[in-house]
Amino acid sequence: MEIPVHPAIVKKREQFQKYLHTDLKDTLSQSKVSVQLCLLALLFALFASGVIVLFRLLLVWCDTFTKTQELNFTDIIDDWRVLLPLFGSFLIWGVAKMGSQRYKRMGIAYVIHRMKLHYGKIPLQSAPGQFFQALFALATNFSVGREGPAIHLGAVSASVLAEKFKLPDNSVRVMCASGIAAGIAAIFNAPLAAVIFVFEVVLREYKIHYFFPIMLSAICGALSSQLVFGNVHEFEQIGVEVIPLSQYPLLAIFGLVLGCIAAFFNTSLLKITAIGQKWPLINRLLLAGAVTTLVGLVLPQAIGSGELAIAETINQHPSILFLSAILAGKIIATIAAIGLGIPGGLIGPLYGIGALLGTILALISALFFPSIAPYIGLYTIIGMTGMMGVCLSAPLAALVALIELTNNASIILPSMFVVIPAFLIAHQGFKTKSIFFKQLEIMGLGYKVAPVNLGLQKVGVRHLMDKRFVIVYDNQELLLEVLKRAEGRSVLVRNAQGAVEMLQLELQVRDQDTTLTRHPIQGLPDTSTLNEVYAILSKERRGEVYIYQETNEQIVGVINWVSLRKEIRSGQV
Repeated sequence: MEIPVHPAIVKKREQFQKYLHTDLKDTLSQSKVSVQLCLLALLFALFASGVIVLFRLLLVWCDTFTKTQELNFTDIIDDWRVLLPLFGSFLIWGVAKMGSQRYKRMGIAYVIHRMKLHYGKIPLQSAPGQFFQALFALATNFSVGREGPAIHLGAVSASVLAEKFKLPDNSVRVMCASGIAAGIAAIFNAPLAAVIFVFEVVLREYKIHYFFPIMLSAICGALSSQLVFGNVHEFEQIGVEVIPLSQYPLLAIFGLVLGCIAAFFNTSLLKITAIGQKWPLINRLLLAGAVTTLVGLVLPQAIGSGELAIAETINQHPSILFLSAILAGKIIATIAAIGLGIPGGLIGPLYGIGALLGTILALISALFFPSIAPYIGLYTIIGMTGMMGVCLSAPLAALVALIELTNNASIILPSMFVVIPAFLIAHQGFKTKSIFFKQLEIMGLGYKVAPVNLGLQKVGVRHLMDKRFVIVYDNQELLLEVLKRAEGRSVLVRNAQGAVEMLQLELQVRDQDTTLTRHPIQGLPDTSTLNEVYAILSKERRGEVYIYQETNEQIVGVINWVSLRKEIRSGQV
């Protein structure tokens, strides 16, 4: 028996559906700050944060069996855990083989590609592969970071929800960026660094209407992390003393050395990445597992995400020779893992390499200048900041991240003083570029967008479309009468084949008479942006497109070349 629905409920439901289909889309199509955009970003961030928290909990659960943080040099030969990277290679390969080849791409570089060219729309089918492959890579002690899966999974979570809600494409990109911020904040408990990272590395532009949704999402991610894992600052235990100004000239020299090593690391990693692209997946994974296992046999502190290496730098009496050996092993293990396709991020290993490098340089300097000895912890942190900032071309994100992870603002001035010469020597002297964009070039994935297209991508078609139009079915006798009564509105004709045509009166030059003409026009869904309109109309620099909702039977507006050109020249895109 069907239960009758009260008319008031039916009316409310219809009003809500109308709001979702029209008012909400109209608001989101504009490149402006809105409450609706912020609330949606917050909703999607909750989901993305939940996925990342689940990932971290599974990682903690795996560590209860492997206890990789307790690897000891003295009994490593007899420890079964030394073979974990080889086991991990087979597990990663197995997950990759179970998934479709179509959705094998993953990681930060791939997310940047999708953000630039596809509004951040990432296939849901890529998420399981990223989740489990990265989980196995981290659990089996490969030298990779946690931010890689956090960024990919955060982006997938938000973009899939945005498409389910049928949001305009320009707002899908904002949602995707918000999901990334939530993922980074949930993995590191560093909300401000997450915001800066998204703008500096992923979006590479600053727009005010992006700020609030991304900031809200980062807050959501950080709170989720704190609720489950506590308000932990990972590097708070590293002692940092305020350095006197008399030591700043030495910091500048430190920056030059750090820039040279960062450039060497980038170049080596990209060369291995280019070579590995030509090999079968199983060969690459097994080689990465073998290299990591061999490094772990000799220097177990050099493998893993970076925590073991950092722990060695804060020992009371670290040996320069031993730290140098760990540094070499860490660089080799990281290049092998990332370059040969082990899924994971780069920030964790860069922190380990930077901490070792900073400590080694401080210890060497202390042999000649004993006054440096109390500030070794500061050099450790500065090394981490510099390596991340130079290798990822994200100096501001690196600085903010270390401020939050150390919970100490005294590192700001000396870190800036080191990062500037390091960045300049690497990027100008050695022509170093961001690892992510060089990876995209090696993989043959595009990321460059012309400024006019980039501006048009930020505005949805519903913002510009003319809702004043008339649509009639094909009847030659009535068309002229309809056009006369349209009073300036566009007149669309649906012909016998179902195609839509634009009806116009054209002046004949010879006899000064008018002729009724009609020409076919293309349609776009109302989730499109002005960039798709531009792609159609810019070929002849005239004409119109019609905008439909869900199916091309439901036409909701028309955009012509004149209005589009006016929008471009207004300077708003």
